[in-house]
Amino acid sequence: MKTVPQGGPSAPIVALDFAAQPADAAEVQRARAFAEPLLAGQPLDTGEEALAHADGVAAILAAIGAAPALQAASYLVYAGDFLNKPEEIVAKAFGESYASLVTHTRKLVQIQRAARAAKVGEDQRATQTERVRKMLLAFSHDLRVVLLRLASRLQTLRYFAASKTVCPQDLAAESQQVFAPLANRLGIWQIKWELEDLSFRFLQPEDYRGIARALHEKRVEREQRIESVRQQLQADLATQGIAAEVQGRPKHLYSIWKKMQGKRLDLERVFDLRALRVIVAGVPECYAVLSRLHELYRPVEGEFDDYIARPKPNGYQSLHTVVLGPDGKAMEVQIRTRAMHEHAEHGVAAHWAYKEAGARGYAGVSAAGDFEEQVAQARRAVLHQLLAWERDTTASEAAVFDDRIYVFTPQASIVELSAGATPIDFAYAVHTNLGHRCRGAKVDGAMVPLNTKLKSGQTVEITAIKEGGPSLDWLNTELGYLQSPRSRSKVRAWFNALQQAETVAKGRELVEKILQREGKTAIRLEDLAARLGFKNADALFEVVGKDEYSLRNIELLLRPPEPEPDQDEWLAQRRTRPVQSGMPKGGVLVVGIDSLLTNLSRCCRPAPPDAIGGYVTRGKGVAIHRSDCTNFREISQRSPERVIAVTWGEGKGGIYPADVLVEASDRQGLLRDVLEVFAKEKLNVTAVNTQSVKAGNDTAWMSFTVEVADSAKLSQVLRSVAQIPSVRAARRK
Repeated sequence: MKTVPQGGPSAPIVALDFAAQPADAAEVQRARAFAEPLLAGQPLDTGEEALAHADGVAAILAAIGAAPALQAASYLVYAGDFLNKPEEIVAKAFGESYASLVTHTRKLVQIQRAARAAKVGEDQRATQTERVRKMLLAFSHDLRVVLLRLASRLQTLRYFAASKTVCPQDLAAESQQVFAPLANRLGIWQIKWELEDLSFRFLQPEDYRGIARALHEKRVEREQRIESVRQQLQADLATQGIAAEVQGRPKHLYSIWKKMQGKRLDLERVFDLRALRVIVAGVPECYAVLSRLHELYRPVEGEFDDYIARPKPNGYQSLHTVVLGPDGKAMEVQIRTRAMHEHAEHGVAAHWAYKEAGARGYAGVSAAGDFEEQVAQARRAVLHQLLAWERDTTASEAAVFDDRIYVFTPQASIVELSAGATPIDFAYAVHTNLGHRCRGAKVDGAMVPLNTKLKSGQTVEITAIKEGGPSLDWLNTELGYLQSPRSRSKVRAWFNALQQAETVAKGRELVEKILQREGKTAIRLEDLAARLGFKNADALFEVVGKDEYSLRNIELLLRPPEPEPDQDEWLAQRRTRPVQSGMPKGGVLVVGIDSLLTNLSRCCRPAPPDAIGGYVTRGKGVAIHRSDCTNFREISQRSPERVIAVTWGEGKGGIYPADVLVEASDRQGLLRDVLEVFAKEKLNVTAVNTQSVKAGNDTAWMSFTVEVADSAKLSQVLRSVAQIPSVRAARRK
């Protein structure tokens, strides 16, 4: 078993054990011999010689313990660029597995270049970068493709560093923002830290050189020092009878700079420039190691954390301490059990999430999300097999990435879609209006039906009309035009809006007909809606178009009450009439007197079966009041001799006006609600007067004159009005 330390001091250590069979080694040599005539002397777009680049990729894969079959693939992938039919030729010479690997890897290279050249604004750059990260994992079910791309990118950066040529900034930025986090997520720590350091060197040369000078040591010297301390501690713990595995390596330049920037620390306060990790069997041994460590080296005050007694919220457990090493320089030591180590590597405290987001998020990257959870789960299953691929990745390991695809716009922007998405889903993902107007699509330059299922890596171009909307057929699930629920909801919203427009148009037509019939076409529709309690005219038209609002309410508002005749005028008309009060059947009878003129008082508006009384006026007949009328009580006290007994006639069918007062908290639609109650009870409203008082809680006072045959029914109506929301009181005047 060969144990290779592969990361910073905080990184989990991955054990690799791959015994290459002679046949496998011969396969690598055969692949190189096949590719050499094609690659020798051929330059890549980076300036490297193709064969030298393939040799470098194979060496990187071998250094991290990858299977010889994967090393052989590194030659065949680049040879494919110089073959007319690479998939057929490689399949015939080396088998279908290699042919598939060549095809997928070359396709992924093309996608990377297109994404790197995409014309996106700065505000979309972060989103584009994250989609590229996800796409690299989700694009191909064969994760060997991803590992080959990581090794290839590392070799390219090594070439620029060794040749001292200028590395393109977009390539260095992609390496830092996409490839290094990808290596981190897969747990390939050795490639991760080297990608980060080289990208840092090319992107921020001044910061890189500043930290390098400040350390006063070369990396090799730092590694030798930490290895010396590691061996010393390992031997000492053995003499103490403590079985422990001691791991360690110095912190990398980019990690140092990132911690200094994120936590605003001086270099002297970064205590884990050099670090050790001690792994033991149980918790008692953890504290025994801590005690012995503090005996050997002087601890730095205030730099001890017991995450075993007080685990972090994510469940992480370990002892952290900082001591001064034999050379007097600070050194961080982490002490944990094997179970704690496995939890830190594979559990909720997985290294990639902890280091990329951090407790304070100082790396500027979010570690949350469904996709990240899927990657973490997949990593547990494939990490220890990824570097030993001997055959195609099984469907069960690949299925975790099957729920989404990544396709390109013609401008090379990446669009994330659910698996099985169609060109119409793509159009709606780009812009809702583009989805509505979509009438055709090209995939990789070829016209396809709109219900075609897209695949990762394809470039989709939409053909759209200038104006128009979706088809109802798109909502038919059997036809397969839409896969995304979000797209379906947008199509439904379009048809709902269309139906609403038709309803509003119908309501407008009905309202305008009423205005024409009543000769009120000069009234502004917005003013009419406001007077009826609606927010705007369209709100009125919508309820009218749905037959949810009676047009009778509009008619009542448009027809002002006829003015009541003056009393003298009314008396002149009634002088020759009998006791009837002007009602067609029945009326008021003056007890003991036959043909005496009577009239109903407007102050209290009596109506059967109200208790009533008569008052003999001068020249105007007998005025009829309700018995509880305050005016009647006052005049009776002043002139009791003029009071006369009266009663309602026996006839039926008379109609009497009655005044109603309503007090309520003012709100939109209040008048409409009250009028609807009167209309429902079939009461004719002959006059309306409203007034709002804006003070404290807004109060609305409304006065209605209604025609009733029986005041008892009016009491029932008033109870219904009182039940209307915000109405405080409803009573007769």
